[in-house]
Amino acid sequence: MRTLLKATMDVTASNKAIMDGSLPKLMQATMDKIKPESAYFTAIDGCRSCLMVFDLKDPSDIPGIAEPFFLHLNAKVEFSPVMNADDLKKGLEALQR
Repeated sequence: MRTLLKATMDVTASNKAIMDGSLPKLMQATMDKIKPESAYFTAIDGCRSCLMVFDLKDPSDIPGIAEPFFLHLNAKVEFSPVMNADDLKKGLEALQR
């Protein structure tokens, strides 16, 4: 299922991760694991954040994706099912039938 991963990182923990070099390693490891179709990095509510859209094959994959963000960055992590334009069109066409 196409899923949006939103991780909003604690400023102090992410500062430390930048200083010790672990932040880029964690991001790369996450991207290697989930192979996102898109990944964006921004500030949300004044905190470093990442948004990645990927295919969540099984809900049991969630802990392996989320825990590094919780443990190393004291992050808030959210997973949301999302659609692209083709998915929306298909869903709306089905609704019309």
